Amino acid sequence: MYVPDAERWNHNIEYHPLLAAAVAGARNVLDVGCGEGMLARRIRRGGAAVTGIDPDARSIELARDQSGADDITYLRADFLEYPFEPESFDGIVSIAALHHMDTVKALTRMRELLRPGGTLAVVGMARNDFPADLPWEAAALLTSFKDRLCRAQWAHPSPVVWPPPQTYAETRRTAAEILPGVRYRRHVLWRFSLVWTRPNPAVPQG
Repeated sequence: MYVPDAERWNHNIEYHPLLAAAVAGARNVLDVGCGEGMLARRIRRGGAAVTGIDPDARSIELARDQSGADDITYLRADFLEYPFEPESFDGIVSIAALHHMDTVKALTRMRELLRPGGTLAVVGMARNDFPADLPWEAAALLTSFKDRLCRAQWAHPSPVVWPPPQTYAETRRTAAEILPGVRYRRHVLWRFSLVWTRPNPAVPQG
C-alpha cells in the first residue's frame, strides 16, 4: 500500500534531515543507493538538481513513479561502474547503502566525483564490536522500542544486506584514511554518519 512521504518513518528516515542539511545550498546532488527516492525528493524540494543511482530495478521503478514534477534523474546502475565525469557534483549523499559496496572503493569514488568545496554526507550501518559497543546496543534497543510505541515503522522496498562487512571502528578508520578531516559521528539507532567537505584550493584556509 502506498504511504505518503510525510507519513513514513523508520531508522533511515530518522536521519534524512541530517543529510539534507549537510548539502543545503548545493546545486547538483548525487544520491548513492537512492532506493525508491524519498531522500532524493526531499533534497529536490530544497532546490538542488538531483541524480539518484541504484542497481535495484524495482526501487528505481518506484522512484520514477513517485517523482511527479520533481524532474529527478534516476539511474538503474552500479555506482562503482557508472561513467560519471570526475568532480560532477557539489553534493553527494548516501543512506544505508555503503555496506552494500566495498567501503574503500565507494568512498574513493565519492571523493573523486565531488567538486572542490562540495560536501559528502553518508549515513551508514556497521557491526557492533562486543563488548565495547554493548552500551550503544542497549541504547539502540531502548530507543527503538520507545519509538515503535509512538509511531508505525514504514518498511522500505529496497534489498537488505546483513550483516555489514565492517565494524563501526573499522569504518571510522577507513573513512579517516580516505577522507582526511572527515567528521564521524555514532548515532543511537544503529547508524553512523560521515560528513566531509572537499578542500577547495581556490579558497584561502584560516
